[in-house]
Amino acid sequence: MYRKKAFYQELQLAKKALRNAAYEVSFYHLENAHILGQKHWYRHTLSHCYMLHFGIRTANYKEIKGQILRILAALLITPIWVPKGNTGGSNISATQPLPIRSELQKFF
Repeated sequence: MYRKKAFYQELQLAKKALRNAAYEVSFYHLENAHILGQKHWYRHTLSHCYMLHFGIRTANYKEIKGQILRILAALLITPIWVPKGNTGGSNISATQPLPIRSELQKFF
């Protein structure tokens, strides 16, 4: 499966889990989508938009604030640099590289 297809599949899984109030599962899939899409300007920004939506739906103000900043950064910095493996949530530094999750390694 190509990385682009996997990215959109992760978004679909995240949306389904969010509709079912499975918040941890939803955010895990959003993180996977972020990892898969972070080198592509549109998909990187889109993953942060979905994380912002998640923050709004769950009334997580830290996530809302963090995602607004990350959306702006994704729009401006993606073509220049992204921290490989970063999961994209406000629970970690936006500049911290992380190991690629084992289930996603086949796409890299």
